[in-house]
Amino acid sequence: MKSEWSDVLILNVDDNDGARYAKTRILSRAGFNVIEAGTGTIALERVRAEAPDLVLLDVKLPDINGLEVCRLIKASPETSGTLVLQTSAAAVHSLDRIRGLEGGADSYLTEPVEPAELIAHVRALLRVRLAENALRESEERFRQLADNIDDVFWMLDPSSNELLYVSPAYTRLFDAGGGAPAPAPGAGHWSGDIHPLDREHVADAYRQLLAHGTAYQVEFRVMRAHGGPRWMAERAFSVPDVPGRRSRIAGIVNDISERKAAELLLREADRRKDEFLAMLAHELRNPLAPIRNAVDLLDPGRTPSSENYSIVRAIIDRQVRHLSRLVDDLLDVARITQGKITLREETVDLAAAIDAAIETTQPALQRKRHTLSTKLSDTPLYIIGDNIRIAQVFANLLSNASKYSLEEGAIEIETEQLGDEVRIVVRDRGIGIAADMLPHIFDLFVQSETSLERSEGGLGIGLPLARTLVELQGGRIEAFSAGSNQGSEFTVWLPLAQTPPATAAPVDANAAHAPVSGKRVLLVDDSVDAAMAMSLLLEADGFDVRTAHDGHEALALSDTFAPQIVLLDIGLPGMDGYSLASEMRSRAATADALLIAVTGYGQAHDRQRSKDAGFDHHLVKPVAFEEIQNAVRGKFAAEF
Repeated sequence: MKSEWSDVLILNVDDNDGARYAKTRILSRAGFNVIEAGTGTIALERVRAEAPDLVLLDVKLPDINGLEVCRLIKASPETSGTLVLQTSAAAVHSLDRIRGLEGGADSYLTEPVEPAELIAHVRALLRVRLAENALRESEERFRQLADNIDDVFWMLDPSSNELLYVSPAYTRLFDAGGGAPAPAPGAGHWSGDIHPLDREHVADAYRQLLAHGTAYQVEFRVMRAHGGPRWMAERAFSVPDVPGRRSRIAGIVNDISERKAAELLLREADRRKDEFLAMLAHELRNPLAPIRNAVDLLDPGRTPSSENYSIVRAIIDRQVRHLSRLVDDLLDVARITQGKITLREETVDLAAAIDAAIETTQPALQRKRHTLSTKLSDTPLYIIGDNIRIAQVFANLLSNASKYSLEEGAIEIETEQLGDEVRIVVRDRGIGIAADMLPHIFDLFVQSETSLERSEGGLGIGLPLARTLVELQGGRIEAFSAGSNQGSEFTVWLPLAQTPPATAAPVDANAAHAPVSGKRVLLVDDSVDAAMAMSLLLEADGFDVRTAHDGHEALALSDTFAPQIVLLDIGLPGMDGYSLASEMRSRAATADALLIAVTGYGQAHDRQRSKDAGFDHHLVKPVAFEEIQNAVRGKFAAEF
């Protein structure tokens, strides 16, 4: 069986044949591999040639004194690591022990030596050497690993506070442009390069580690002459070699600036979210107040005059439109963040899109008595895009200009062809944009803190929507401002269409506004109030109306009533609107009826499901009554 010491080579040096034989016999029986030398000269030759792990060296030799042999072994770089256990007879002067140890011997024994003592001494020396080698190999592997990692590894002696190792990453991490400062962990830590506000808690953690061995993890900023501070994280801990004794203190430092930046962004996003929710609640309550007042004015006990009735109706109409725009913008934001917004590709007359945007924002412009001047190209300009979305972009920009301008302010919009692009500029002379806000003006939920804007309201989503819609249609948008109270300018660039649009067939204006009435209408909605309000409108317009609040009731009514038009909510209890529409298409009484979805679900996949279920139209609540009339005209055009 192989001994644990069989790979250990020992050189036994003694000029006394009997003593040399005895020691070789003892060591061989203990499992060591032993070679011999009888003189100092031969001993030196064998040390160089065979590199023994340990030399058992007698002091008295015939040619070279054993003390000199030890000195020569330790002086040579090739053999300096060889263990030397010196021996001498008891009669030799006691100063030989001192001289031997001072000459480099690792230990000293007096002969005659007991076999057990010799073996124990040799094993103890070898175990220490094995431990040192293992530590050295471990540290070497550590250095090789640390030399190739971006984090800084360091190690020091806790007794002297002397740095034993700092990885090369230190130079890269702590170089502020003029070279890295000398690394010197201590109470000041990293040569005082730490931000003053962070120094004390780092120094305290370091002192606790030195005093009590308590590991720490701290974060601190390192000052930089250029580019601002960088955030660092450091973990440090004791490395024991035997229980109760710390032979090393090790630490790891890494740059966490990106993580900190992400944390700050998350905090900022969270702050903006809170502000947005507060503003959303404010914006939703604002139109509800005049609607509530208008309802109270319609109380029978107040008997409003015909003039007041018209005013009340206009108030409710404006506020409902405002609420609808808020909801539409919120849904657009949701679609954009989920990557679900879809655009139609059609040839758009830019002037017509701008006219539509002006019409949308006209009430706001009139309310603040703004002067709007337009300077459009003399020749028609056409682009490929979504006509509704293009108009929405310019409506958002005009609304923004109105919001940020004082009363009786001036707003301009102009178009110009430049190469294969068209440039559209919306300019105002309002409160302008502060320099620190300009880079973030298209960020979602960003709003300035001006009292003017707060009084005007807004959710901070108009400009982000405008930018996204422009970019989705192959364009770009830019913002300019000379600063506060210097006005603002938004420039939109869009690619021009390569070919003009085909001439559209003339529209019969009389047919478009022909009255529609007299048809049988089945109205299906689980909201009693919504169903009642819509049925009153339909009846006032001359339709014959029946109402149901769930799918089974609707099917029972349709078999006897045979409706020509079905206004159908999607979110019904039990049987949803899609299933109900499919069932109606399969029944003779409603197979050819005009099916109109009137629902709060308005995303692209909702519209596709409506089409697959057999609906003719998909209208999103709140629906203007004119939209329903237009859908009916389209179905029954020949009768009008």
